[in-house]
Amino acid sequence: MAPGFHKYAEIGAALMKLHIEYEQQVEYPLERRETGKLNWRVEKMALSKDKTQLRYNEFLTLSGIPPEVYEYRLGNRSALEWVVDQYRVSTDARSGIVNDPNREDDPEYIVRLVGQVVTVSAETVRLVGELAGLSIDQG
Repeated sequence: MAPGFHKYAEIGAALMKLHIEYEQQVEYPLERRETGKLNWRVEKMALSKDKTQLRYNEFLTLSGIPPEVYEYRLGNRSALEWVVDQYRVSTDARSGIVNDPNREDDPEYIVRLVGQVVTVSAETVRLVGELAGLSIDQG
């Protein structure tokens, strides 16, 4: 067994728990700017050009997204960019079936998910950084 094995295993276990339990993670403390009438419904979210803000809808803008969030990637985009792209109302051109991610039983789910994905992404980058700092022969 490599001398630094226990630290690798500890960080690996933390990463596994973080990703398996992503919906139980605390929301990252994003700043919420609310304007107009209360509305949790998402049609299509959009990131600002500098990617520090997320326009959730006409009622809500989330800001304070840390830049390291974009370092954790799922293929060619960050986890947050994936959520922004996937959690929108769309209609399949061929079938006409509407895909609507909004939940009547939990209207704030998508806002909460965004905060949790920011937490998971930032913590993943931090933990992977710890792994990179370890050497095989470290005790």
